[in-house]
Amino acid sequence: MSLPICPPTPDALSVTRRHFFGRTASGIGTAALATLLAEEAKPAALPAHDSGVMGTTHFPPKAKRVIYLFMSGAPSQIDLLDPKPKMEAFYDKDLPESVRKGQRLTTMTSKQKRFPIAPSIYKFHKRGQAGTEISELLPHVGTIADEMALVRTIHTEAINHDPAITYIQTGAQQPGRPSMGAWLSYGLGRVNQNLPGFVVLHSTWSAKRDAQALYTRLWGAGFLPSRHQGVALRSSGDPVLYLSNPAGVSSTTRRKMLDSLAQLNRQQFQAVGDPEIEARIAQYEMAYRMQTSVPELTDLSDEPRHILDLYGPDVGKPGTFASNCLLARRLAERDVRFIQVFIRGWDQHGTLPRDLPMMARDIDQPAAALVKDLKQRGMLDDTLVVWGGEFGRTIYCQGKLSRSNYGRDHHPRCYSIWMAGGGIRPGTVYGKTDDFCYNIVENPVHIHDLNATILHCLGIDHQKLTHRFQGRDFRLTDVHGKGVKPLLA
Repeated sequence: MSLPICPPTPDALSVTRRHFFGRTASGIGTAALATLLAEEAKPAALPAHDSGVMGTTHFPPKAKRVIYLFMSGAPSQIDLLDPKPKMEAFYDKDLPESVRKGQRLTTMTSKQKRFPIAPSIYKFHKRGQAGTEISELLPHVGTIADEMALVRTIHTEAINHDPAITYIQTGAQQPGRPSMGAWLSYGLGRVNQNLPGFVVLHSTWSAKRDAQALYTRLWGAGFLPSRHQGVALRSSGDPVLYLSNPAGVSSTTRRKMLDSLAQLNRQQFQAVGDPEIEARIAQYEMAYRMQTSVPELTDLSDEPRHILDLYGPDVGKPGTFASNCLLARRLAERDVRFIQVFIRGWDQHGTLPRDLPMMARDIDQPAAALVKDLKQRGMLDDTLVVWGGEFGRTIYCQGKLSRSNYGRDHHPRCYSIWMAGGGIRPGTVYGKTDDFCYNIVENPVHIHDLNATILHCLGIDHQKLTHRFQGRDFRLTDVHGKGVKPLLA
């Protein structure tokens, strides 16, 4: 079987991706699968393009991989990680203008006649040898206080969810830039030839209010080759869509089809020369390998009972944060470079005392278990765990305030995150906010600084991992950022 292929012309290489894939999309992936079927019996060397453009790190790395636990919706630092006991004396008093200083407000509270202070109703306890103060809502996280570095002075310019999440994920508030995981895949490549270098897990949540949407561009490759984008695993049905062979298609039939299409696609690549076809072939190669590796990854039957108990009662429910934290550890064991676990539901504009405890229960035991599990396996030293959201919450109440009920608006001026593992100094509390948790008074850390620090742990100088696009060199930290040395081990 053969089809006519247009001979190369002087402008052949200028053909657009849209036009090119319109002609060849039906065969790209199956050509790759045909090759792989012939090689199934022997181990294959990692393709050259999977070594990353850096070749080697800029300096010796402390971490080999990152597990990023992202709390979409912005958890309240005042109720969880940054205690403000003096605020009890200010209950229902207006936030002083000398504190606010005319700073930007969201449209959800800018028309309020008052900004009454809402002290947290939750108690904080000193945990670990360092005496880190952590809320009673996070008793399990308290048990890893001596493993983590708590940063209370993260700040951002973005004040609404989508631009704020886009900003911390990609380094810009406008869509279109590569995500952190894509940058790491581009720079460092992947280690496991049977799994992607960047995997995304989405978690269910318990809060009773609607949650902000998460768009695929948040784990996209932007202007980098598409093979560097994150692969999202589903919690029901096939973990990845279209991974299995179609019903009624035998392996013999598929082999004959792949053999024919393989020839066509080789000819098409020679005629057009679009480099993105190599990325597509690599993705379909990976899809074929994942037909075996992903079912093995998601089968938790080999996990001992004491490990399942460590992660809590929800670990056996696919899609829960507990289940995804265990999957994250299993992905880390298999040398996946960047694992991102999203959980929504942290947007407590009202009824915070109802919803925040439920969210805390969702993540408390699993997040602590992940750190403990990595440590007992000797993996925490070279795995960096990051926990945090896109911005913080206001000390003043949104809407009606009572002693037992309040809500909090968005607050980008200061909020808290924690990190543990590879390259991070354990038992550290860094930065200080004012008594109203409204402004930073000591050691500010911008989200660009946070991202620069994460890259540093991986042996990357954030100023040197760049990609030229439309005449400009881009990087994850844009033209900003500096590593925070006191956080480094």
